[in-house]
Amino acid sequence: MNNRPTTLAEYIGQTRLKEHILVLVNSSAKSEQVADHLLLYGPPGLGKTSLATIIAHELNAPLKVTTGTMLERVGDLVALLTSLPPQSVLFIDEIHRLKRPLEEALYSAMEDFTIDVIFGKGAGSKSMRLNLPPFMLIGATTRLGVIARPLRDRFGSVMHLDYYSDAELVTILTRMAQTMKIKVSNTDLRLIAQRSRQTPRIALRILKRVRDYTLAKTGSNNITTEHINNTLRLLHIDELGLDKIDLLYLTYLAHQQHNSPTGISTIAAALNEERETLEDVVEPYLLQLAFIKKTPRGRVVTDRAIAHLGLI
Repeated sequence: MNNRPTTLAEYIGQTRLKEHILVLVNSSAKSEQVADHLLLYGPPGLGKTSLATIIAHELNAPLKVTTGTMLERVGDLVALLTSLPPQSVLFIDEIHRLKRPLEEALYSAMEDFTIDVIFGKGAGSKSMRLNLPPFMLIGATTRLGVIARPLRDRFGSVMHLDYYSDAELVTILTRMAQTMKIKVSNTDLRLIAQRSRQTPRIALRILKRVRDYTLAKTGSNNITTEHINNTLRLLHIDELGLDKIDLLYLTYLAHQQHNSPTGISTIAAALNEERETLEDVVEPYLLQLAFIKKTPRGRVVTDRAIAHLGLI
């Protein structure tokens, strides 16, 4: 079920970013030139893909979507760029996953709408410069620091997506509840919002799981507080929205001798989780809650987290 907004007016939250995008769109329309490239960064689930879709819609431009992992060779990038219709929007999700040769190939593509293609190898190799149709590149990343500075500098704007307030999440949940024909009170939607880590994707996922639970137990879409609480228990989500992996992460740090800083690779190995999962999914919200600190020597759990775990 696709409930993504299609216009800036429909998009909830990110007020400052929407104002900036509106300037880009209006400037492009009045100058009849392609809009400046835009890099969006922030934790997953905050709406980067939705914004890219909306920008293309507002510009009345064709949209091409890909990811950093799908582009493996420079040839893949050349084929993609040369196939774009003029004035297109190219959205590269997880742009931090692009290999360095592809990042470097993007430099001239973004600045001059040209790209060099090399034929052959070694001393006998030849280079040919191809002209590209003008396009707007929107990159999305959860790891801004991984992107090489020369690539970051070629974006006209680098914008951060903020976490959502409970009120904004309730508005998003209300819209989805209406689409799914769910009967639920505003108070109960706020309860879901409070457990959603200030993230729309998580809020919507919880709502769907509560609907599934309610339907399985009662055969209806009439959600109650009891249904929500029971579903949250099944999902191991506590009152702050922390789930099982969050609590395991905090508990592991809390039990380190004398709370000494612990490296992220050590934590990942101990929890049998990917380092990138911890850095992109787990840690941003824990940092937001001031439950952990990053130091040059590693991660440290705070007294607030210790108290939440009930260890003091």
